[in-house]
Amino acid sequence: MARYTGPKTKIARRYGVPLFGPSKSLERKNYPPGMHGPKGSRRKQSDYAIALGEKQKLRFQYGLMEKQFRRIFETALQRRGVTGETLLQLLETRLDNVVFRLGLANTRSAARQLVSHGHVQVNGKKVNVASFNVRAGDEITVKDKPKSRQLALRNLELTQIAPVPDWLTVDRDALTGKVAHIPSREEMQPMVNEQLIVELYSR
Repeated sequence: MARYTGPKTKIARRYGVPLFGPSKSLERKNYPPGMHGPKGSRRKQSDYAIALGEKQKLRFQYGLMEKQFRRIFETALQRRGVTGETLLQLLETRLDNVVFRLGLANTRSAARQLVSHGHVQVNGKKVNVASFNVRAGDEITVKDKPKSRQLALRNLELTQIAPVPDWLTVDRDALTGKVAHIPSREEMQPMVNEQLIVELYSR
């Protein structure tokens, strides 16, 4: 399945959570889209459908294709610790997501573009792979080029009221950020029940 590029509000309404950030439309119409309106949310779902919905929510939130998501899950499965929490950590520490969390981009797709076009450095070295996983202590900086800084400054104006999570620190003037530590589940505040996703892939 290709990466979703359609109406984001429609997807957020389908799952009933602000997957792409605050949405006034979701606040006004907190029921699924379609001709059945509020009645569509009353249908009883099977356990499989609920688990599949949880996976889709997480996939849409981070803008991943099915193969990419499956690969990340398999990596989480091979690591020590709770698989569900490890899955969330692998998603949250992707470079594109960290750039988004730092406020250097106003959406994850914009952050992915910023990274893939070579505007971002990790520990002083250019990294243009959006799926690159940062580690505790890594420093993320915007490349010291006029175009790079202009893009980042424009994005910071759009995200200045957005809070930066506790596991990251940011210096907006210097256009740099640092990974203080790998986030815990509580710090990530997931919109999904990740255990259902683990059970889905374990069937």
